[in-house]
Amino acid sequence: MLNENHKLAFGCSGIAGLYRQVSELEAETVLQAAWDLGIRHFDTAPHYGHGSAEHRLGRFLRGRSGWVLSTKVGRLLAPDPSPPAVANGFHSALPFSQRFDFSYDGIMRSVEDSFQRFGLNRIDIAYVHDIGDPDAGTNTHAHFQQLLDGGARALEELKSSDVIGSVGLGVNTVEVCERLIGKMPIDLILLAGRYTLLDQSAEVRLFERLRAHKIQLVIGGVYNSGILATGPVAGANYDYAPATPDILARVREIETICHKHDTALATVAIQFPSRSDVVASTLIGTAKVRSLERNVAQFNETVPDALWSALKDAGVIGATK
Repeated sequence: MLNENHKLAFGCSGIAGLYRQVSELEAETVLQAAWDLGIRHFDTAPHYGHGSAEHRLGRFLRGRSGWVLSTKVGRLLAPDPSPPAVANGFHSALPFSQRFDFSYDGIMRSVEDSFQRFGLNRIDIAYVHDIGDPDAGTNTHAHFQQLLDGGARALEELKSSDVIGSVGLGVNTVEVCERLIGKMPIDLILLAGRYTLLDQSAEVRLFERLRAHKIQLVIGGVYNSGILATGPVAGANYDYAPATPDILARVREIETICHKHDTALATVAIQFPSRSDVVASTLIGTAKVRSLERNVAQFNETVPDALWSALKDAGVIGATK
C-alpha cells in the first residue's frame, strides 16, 4: 500500500501525447525530472496512447528500484491496420484499437499484456479503469456483471498469488464507488475531480465508507480540468467544459481569499486533497518539465493555517452538503 513517500504521484497520460505530439526524448526527460524531484509513485494505463505510456514508462523504470507502479485493467488492445493519427486524444499512440472487457479472462489478459509492454516483473496496483462511465459506455448492467461475476475474482487471484500488489478502481464519479464498495475487494480508489476546492462530493458521500473498509484514496484532477490552476480567466474549463458563470464566481471568491494570504490558487488546489487522512496520494501529470517543477514546488510550499481556516469559514472546504 502507499505510504508517506508516495504522497505525490506522476500520471503518465501526458507522455503518451495527450493533446499534442510527445517524442520519446521528451517523455524520457520529464520522467527523469520526476525521478530527480523525488517522485517514486507512477501511474499509467493501456488507454494512454494505446500502450505507448506503459511502454515508455517501463523502459524508464527498468533497472531502477524503489518505485511504486500502478496501471489499469478493463481495456484490451488489438493491432489496427489503419490506425488514426490521433487516438482518443493521444498524438503519440501505438497502432492499436481498444475494447472494454471486465471479464475474468479479460482482466487476466489485460494484466499479462501490461507486463509485456512494461518489460517489468512487478505491478503494484491494478485499477479497474472507467467502469460505470456513461461517456465511455460502461455504465451498463452487462459491464458490471462482467466485473462482479468474473473480473473481481481474477483480481483476487492475481493479488493472492503476488502477481499484483493491490486492487483498485480508477474512476471519475462517486456513484460508481458507492455501487462497488463492499461488492468486491478494493484497496484503493483513484478518483478524479471529486475531492477538490470546487467539488467535495467524495468527502460527503464516501469518506466514512472508505474508513470503514480501510480503502485508501488517490486523487486526480485537482484543478478540475484547469480552472483551479488558471483562475477564473476567459475560456477557463471546469470538468472538461467551459466554466459556467456560477463556477467562475466561486473560483473568483476562492482566489480572493488565497490572495489575501499571499498564496496562489494553484498551490492551495494541489495541496488541499492531501490534508485528509483518507487521501494517500495526489496525482499530477504533464509532459513538460517546467510544469512538473512548478507543481512539485507548489505541493511542497508552506500554506498558512489561517488560509485554510478562512476557506473553511467561507464554506469553501469542509463541505457537509
